[in-house]
This record gives sequence, structure tokens and C-alpha cells, in this order.
Amino acid sequence: MYYFVIYIWVMRNKLTQDPDPMDAAAEDAAAVLKALSNPSRLRILCALVPGEKTVTEIEAAIGASQSYVSGQLLRLRGEGLVACDRDGRVMRYRLADARVRPILERLYEVFCPLD
Repeated sequence: MYYFVIYIWVMRNKLTQDPDPMDAAAEDAAAVLKALSNPSRLRILCALVPGEKTVTEIEAAIGASQSYVSGQLLRLRGEGLVACDRDGRVMRYRLADARVRPILERLYEVFCPLD
């Protein structure tokens, strides 16, 4: 009985504590880093740093098929990292999350060779 009372007290205190704002920030950061952990998605995002691109331009930039690029773009759209605008029959993609640009720029500085 004594342990049950302690368990109830612990659970009540756990439920009434204010949520730590760092928990939400850590969840957001982990989601972005998870998206960046795939080399193809990272290359797509890097291709969009200078500005909008069509699927065809992204295909050429990363050397992948249209269906693969479209699938990865769909996933990145679902994660809120890219957005698109229709221009007639052409879809133009751009970075949607401003927090991602400085991360990509820093990754480029550290990992990409200078020509």
C-alpha cells in the first residue's frame, strides 16, 4: 500500500510539472537533423540554398532520376523543409524553413571542397 501511495504522488507531480521548453526545441532540432542525415535529401537541400529550382534542375544538380527526386521532395515537403509553387506545368521548389539555410551553409563550409 505504501508503494502505491508513493507511485500516485510521483505520477501527480510528474503530470503537473511545467513542460521544459528545451524539450520542444530538442524535438524540432532532432527532426531537422534526421532529414539532413540522408545524403540525397541533404544534396537536394544544398541545391536549393541559392534559390528556387525545378525538379529537372534538381535532377541535374544531384544526378538522380525524376521519380527519386520527386519522392525525396515529397518527403521534405511533408517535413516542412521545402515548399513549392506551380508555374504552369512546372513545380518550383525552395527552402521553406529559414532555420535550415544557415545549417546548410555551415555544412558546406566545413565539408565541401573549394574549387
